Amino acid sequence: MKVTKRFGAALSKIEKGRSYNVQEAMALVKETATAKFDETVEVSIRLGVDPRHADQMVRGVVVLPHGTGKTMRVLVFAKGDKATEAQNAGADYVGGEELVDKIINENFFDYDVCVATPDMMRVVGRLGKVLGPKGLMPNPKSGTVTMDVATAINEIKAGKVEYRVDKTAIVHVPVGKASFTAEQLAENFTALMDAVIKAKPASSKGTYLKSVVISSTMGPGIKMVTSY
Repeated sequence: MKVTKRFGAALSKIEKGRSYNVQEAMALVKETATAKFDETVEVSIRLGVDPRHADQMVRGVVVLPHGTGKTMRVLVFAKGDKATEAQNAGADYVGGEELVDKIINENFFDYDVCVATPDMMRVVGRLGKVLGPKGLMPNPKSGTVTMDVATAINEIKAGKVEYRVDKTAIVHVPVGKASFTAEQLAENFTALMDAVIKAKPASSKGTYLKSVVISSTMGPGIKMVTSY
């Protein structure tokens, strides 16, 4: 495979076959993020689960101590006092059926997370086929279907991220930006790993953490040790 000079230079800094500890990996991912923009740092965790079985689904949320480095735009489906609460908490968009119509008719997707009060799910249910594939459908398991919309918005704005194993048994989660310090990335990474380890299904047998790789948007993957 032909690689660019920039990517090749970054790749040369990684020792082939070596697994790096947390501190080494965070310093290295910053060093290999050489694009002209502030690259996102993402962790990919391969798990020893079979996501085809409901009892081996790994999914949850975690608030990263230093956030993701991205300003999260939040859309809230609510009415009455809860709509006012959402607006006061800093939601970017608040509404009811008119927002549903806007999403359906205008392909409106200028937001990162959707939150809904339980009483609005009857209306929001119409968006399942639209929001679902984009990972935007409000869900009680991720804390995005709730009456406490203010707390939900505050946590999302503070750096709450959802992790969910995909059909290939891999979890992909952003843990910050290349401009973060190595210490900030390490603390975010540790918070994520603690959450994923605690979410291990009782039915999962054998090795749970099969591999952990960290990389920046345009940088090479850095293999990490799997013992924490």
